[in-house]
Amino acid sequence: MPLTRPGWVGSGKHLLAGLELAVREVNDAGGIAGRPLELVVRDTAADPERAAAAVDELAHLGVAALAGEYHSVVARAVAARADALGLPYLCSSAVLDALTEQPTDWVARLAPPQSRGWQTYADFLLGAGHSRIAVAAQPSVYWASGARILRDHLTPRGGTVIELDMSTLTPTTMCEELVGSGATTLLLLVGHPEPAASIVKAVRTDRRLAKIMIGAPAGQPEFAEWATSLGADGAAVPFLRYLPEHLSPLGARVEAALRERLAEVPSFVAFEGYDTVAVLAEVLRAHGTDRARIAEAWPHVAVEGTRGQIRFSRVPGVSVWQWAWPPIQVTDRDPAQPDRLRTRHTR
Repeated sequence: MPLTRPGWVGSGKHLLAGLELAVREVNDAGGIAGRPLELVVRDTAADPERAAAAVDELAHLGVAALAGEYHSVVARAVAARADALGLPYLCSSAVLDALTEQPTDWVARLAPPQSRGWQTYADFLLGAGHSRIAVAAQPSVYWASGARILRDHLTPRGGTVIELDMSTLTPTTMCEELVGSGATTLLLLVGHPEPAASIVKAVRTDRRLAKIMIGAPAGQPEFAEWATSLGADGAAVPFLRYLPEHLSPLGARVEAALRERLAEVPSFVAFEGYDTVAVLAEVLRAHGTDRARIAEAWPHVAVEGTRGQIRFSRVPGVSVWQWAWPPIQVTDRDPAQPDRLRTRHTR
């Protein structure tokens, strides 16, 4: 997980909190066949090479399985190395459809694939009357994939996607491009906190762009750091989150425990961390620590998670075992109370 910059540290913090809470509960209940479940943590810092080296180290240490990661490009490196080593990997939060180059039985995933989430976001935009969409994008496999999904989904429905290359533009020059684009929405396909925060501030202070809606499908506004750094400017920026409209009793109990552990509202990433351990603990109880047997168990999983029953299947266009489907929301922060989240659209 990313615990230091340039990784999204908030996501790593929440992912770790969910993993640690679930491990503590497993061990309080007697562990796995009487043995404690141990969580061995490594910081990827959003660096694919560092993450791949961590996989080699953990494999050498004899771990039964890998878990976690938030950044899709990093998760791809983890998945590729895990597949090569024959090490089962349950990806908690990364969404790239093609998490591996070829289909693999070693990797399973809890987060919905990017195509499903971002198509949901595109439907939200159309339903809200936005069909001319500008995207401020940095070079990345993840951002390029997101822009392609949006274009492929919006164009047949009368929408237009205009790309603004943030490798050549500053927030100020991007505003100049945006003014002449005719777009009614600007989507942030960029890193957090920078340049995302600077772009938001530049748009919010440009009177010519007062009617532009800012969106962040990748979920940057989910974390408290967004509200802290941007305040009212960070409100009304719709983003994707993977929670149900109403939590189950299990989800509500876990939410309260996570809130106490984090001293803030837990993000969907914290729930993904908890559910990751819930799945792996059940697999370890039923199949032991043999790596091949763990990987063979993915299609037989049926675990009640915090956001619904988790089962894995093969989904067209997705190269790993996929939970189909986690709940998807489009959410934003309430302008009247930026620390309160509003649900704008569900799938």
